[in-house]
Amino acid sequence: MASPPDTSKTIKLERYNSYLRRVNSTKLLNASSKLLFRATLLVALVLIFFFTINYPPLSDHMGGGAHHVHTTHNFLSSAFYGGGVGGTAWEKQVRHSSTPKRPNGMSVLVTGAAGFVGTHCSLALKKRGDGVLGLDNFNSYYDPSLKRARQALLKRHEVFVVEGDLNDEPLLTKLFDVVPFTHILHLAAQAGVRYAMQNPQSYVSSNIAGFVNLLEVAKRANPQPSIVWASSSSVYGLNTENPFSELHRTDQPASLYAATKKAGEEIAHTYNHIYGLALTGLRFFTVYGPWGRPDMAYFFFTKDILQGKPIDVYKTVDDKEVARDFTYIDDVVKGCLGALDTAEKSTGSGGKKKGPAQLRIYNLGNTSPVPVGKLVSILEGLLGTKAKKHVIKMPRNGDVPYTHANVSLAYKDFGYKPTTDLASGLRKFVKWYVSYYGIDTRVKREMDINKKSGQQTEESG
Repeated sequence: MASPPDTSKTIKLERYNSYLRRVNSTKLLNASSKLLFRATLLVALVLIFFFTINYPPLSDHMGGGAHHVHTTHNFLSSAFYGGGVGGTAWEKQVRHSSTPKRPNGMSVLVTGAAGFVGTHCSLALKKRGDGVLGLDNFNSYYDPSLKRARQALLKRHEVFVVEGDLNDEPLLTKLFDVVPFTHILHLAAQAGVRYAMQNPQSYVSSNIAGFVNLLEVAKRANPQPSIVWASSSSVYGLNTENPFSELHRTDQPASLYAATKKAGEEIAHTYNHIYGLALTGLRFFTVYGPWGRPDMAYFFFTKDILQGKPIDVYKTVDDKEVARDFTYIDDVVKGCLGALDTAEKSTGSGGKKKGPAQLRIYNLGNTSPVPVGKLVSILEGLLGTKAKKHVIKMPRNGDVPYTHANVSLAYKDFGYKPTTDLASGLRKFVKWYVSYYGIDTRVKREMDINKKSGQQTEESG
């Protein structure tokens, strides 16, 4: 009988090979760990170096931890959107954008530049040869993608928008170190009457604290810039005199938003009196038009009508129609530029007042209030669709039932005269809306037909 084969050598060989595999695996793991550690360390050092070189030095006025987190966020987000705050390339963009192209042109810092009014004013200033630098925090109060689209529009016209917040004092200080701004057009604010009931702190942070921070930086500048800033028709609050005049009382605000804007007017008076800053406040009346704000009635009415959704149309407690002094964006832009052109120089230097400085307040409205029901009717005609109207009593949410601007003072001082009626302005808005959102409507088809017929006429001629 044959003896079984001797497998002891095979087993030993397999054990030895297994041992070699474990040793090699351990060596490979150790080598990989060392390589990963060195790579991580190298990346960390590169990031620290990049941050140190490209981010502006923190000022002595740096606040607490929340402020630090905010500025770090601005740095990180700017890396995605081309901000690169503080570096040589960034400073080159800032200087190029803010340098005027016409003789004696202005160098204007526009806050809220990616907002509705800010975008239009920035484009108008740039078009006539002024230097324009934008500042915007791109918050999410309404769709940030619309703000990004406005930013892209500004970029095509060589207007650079710095991503940052009014409460970021080191950033504002850095901007003033790089550019000797002649003017500030301060349009950044937390807007909306009703949203104040949901997030009151945002109004205090932006409309009061942010405004004060901007004025603090401006007062220390040498030379000090002249400042035009956005107040609001909401300051008239419960005033029942019509049309609203700059001489009427404004001590009965009907919303927190209105209260913060009224506070802004008092703060402007203080900085004018103590530091010699020249300040002009503009009380806007229901601005509308292309690139507008989605939280405004004309905008979401258009959206809801096209989607077949019901819209709420308010009536007063005594069953009267709510009416607004709807003001087209081009008219408001003319008013803003008129205020900038007639703004006198600030009289302070390095935070010290040298003499009396200009202090003004103006209404910028259309002077022709239109019932909201008429607004809806015009939209129905333009969109070719009947609205599903839900008529309800106006809730106590801070809205006022009637606004009517007296603009005689603005006309006298810088020739402000609105020229766009509501039907014409809404047609331009709807044309933009259907194009921006890619919607086919009767008004778009009519415009296409008119365009084609015009081209055929030219060819036949």
